[in-house]
Amino acid sequence: MRWVRGGSSRGDLEERGWLRGAPPPWWVRVLPVLLLVAVSAATVVTPHARDLGFLLGAIPPLAVLSYGPLATAALGGGVVVVLNVPATHLDRPGNTDLLTIVFVAALSVFVSYVRSHRDAQLDTERAIGEAVQRAVMPLLPRRVGCVGCTGFYRAAQDGTLVGGDFFDVRDGPYGVRAVMGDVQGHGLSAVATVVSLLGAFREAVLDQPDLESVAARMDRRLAVDSAGVRHTELFATGVLLEFSPDGRVVRVVACGHPAPVLLHEEHALEMTVVPGPPLGLGLVGVDPPKEVTVTLGPGDRLFLASDGVWEARDAGDSFYPLPARLAALTRTPPAELPEVVWADLVRLRYNVRDDVTMLVLAPEPPAA
Repeated sequence: MRWVRGGSSRGDLEERGWLRGAPPPWWVRVLPVLLLVAVSAATVVTPHARDLGFLLGAIPPLAVLSYGPLATAALGGGVVVVLNVPATHLDRPGNTDLLTIVFVAALSVFVSYVRSHRDAQLDTERAIGEAVQRAVMPLLPRRVGCVGCTGFYRAAQDGTLVGGDFFDVRDGPYGVRAVMGDVQGHGLSAVATVVSLLGAFREAVLDQPDLESVAARMDRRLAVDSAGVRHTELFATGVLLEFSPDGRVVRVVACGHPAPVLLHEEHALEMTVVPGPPLGLGLVGVDPPKEVTVTLGPGDRLFLASDGVWEARDAGDSFYPLPARLAALTRTPPAELPEVVWADLVRLRYNVRDDVTMLVLAPEPPAA
């Protein structure tokens, strides 16, 4: 599952086939009709083709894969008609054979009816699940304050829109603040932790004067959630950013998460940050992460990615060289960069084993 946030449409939700609710391939839909027409035509042309009549028995079960009960009944009726037309040389089947075909056709109609109702129920449940998951991580606007935003999310677990990664960009009294994080685990089991961290971040943006305090609030949230639970190891990595009102300065706090990559002209440089402990280990109050301030030039962009990108491996077990690849893609517009990086991963056949999350932040000074 994947979608793009901030200036792009959502990607293909069922990109791996029709068995999870997407329409079946066109050839599966036309196969029953083609088989009925082909066998009928062949048996009309020559009586020697009547041995192909056994293929007609496969048409109703094939129709179940693609059609509803009415269309399946029509195709089953067509099979019975063809068997009783003299011109096809198939009008002399035994009573047992004909009854078998009629029974298979009737059973196929029943199975198609059950499948249609099951698919309708699954579609409703999927729509509810997607609405809930989008409520957890709503689409980013194209711009938050003076910062342009484009994000990309692809959950590792099929059938989900939200996994263990998260990001958000919010405007507050202390400037535009952004977060990207990765909680322990992935899939639906990590969604509750994502909800807690995003809620803590959104509240802290409004009343905490610095990023260290925001990180401390998120760390405390995880510590409270895991209190009283035996043998729990609830933690998350994260990186926090704060942009000055004019977009020329960014402050960064890293809590066990890969640092942002600064795209400056035709160069891509991983920012030097002071690594802090992951969130949720109860260490922020003892040894708080250190904030790093970086001055930005005109046209500079910040590229943030999760472990799913940094730790993607090729056939030789080498990591994906993200800064080097970004240096070759610096001319790509920010709104297209995440999709281009994902296409690059696929084209170079890197094995992605975790949620893939990318966020491009493009600060622009406000107009005079």
